[in-house]
Amino acid sequence: MQLTESVHVVGSGRLGFGLSHELDCHVYLVNAGSEMALIDAGVGLGWDRIVANIRSDGLDPAKLRFVLLTHAHADHAGGCKQWKQQFGVTVLASPVAANFVRSGDEAGISLAAAKAGGFYPPEYHFQACPVDGELREGETVRVGDSELRVLETSGHCGGMLSFLMKRDGKNYLFCGDTVFHGGKILMTNVYDCDFQHYVESLRKMAGLSVDALLPRHLCVTLGGGQAHIQMALDCLDRMALPPNIL
Repeated sequence: MQLTESVHVVGSGRLGFGLSHELDCHVYLVNAGSEMALIDAGVGLGWDRIVANIRSDGLDPAKLRFVLLTHAHADHAGGCKQWKQQFGVTVLASPVAANFVRSGDEAGISLAAAKAGGFYPPEYHFQACPVDGELREGETVRVGDSELRVLETSGHCGGMLSFLMKRDGKNYLFCGDTVFHGGKILMTNVYDCDFQHYVESLRKMAGLSVDALLPRHLCVTLGGGQAHIQMALDCLDRMALPPNIL
């Protein structure tokens, strides 16, 4: 599903557009001329549907060069192994997420808690995958003729990244599970969800002049995205918690 000249949604589950497996987050594809990148990898179940969606948008999956992970939760990173095996992509993540993905650390990504909460079936297992590089605040990733700047935006979990891209006259923010349409957030009862880190991450997003706000679930916003970030900040300024999507 093409959103703009260079950004497509090629995977999305029950908390989105129903394009692929029901457990998938929004999987975005950046088409940057000679190269393409996926932002997140999906859960890794029925991932061939994502490949089919890429092709149905008139794109060649052989041009995929990167999977950029926002974080290591299974709906975002579980598909890394398949993308690497099939297309030889370079997988990049934060140091925290990289450790979990390399080792297939189900405790580190709170998979047991997510299963107990009914988000994953008992038989699901997270597949380990090599990670080729670790990303930190302020670094950039070159994909074809575009650059994506790395923002460390922990809070929803440890090691969360967001990616800011300037292209087609717009500022795109691939914001992981940090902030959503309407200024909502995603706090859950897991060990590495930290509200004070969340506040720091939301404050960091002030003044980015975001046009397209591209979270990993629910609605996307192609214009005026900064206003949705500001809604969350306005709640914080009133000493209130922004609304939670769960």
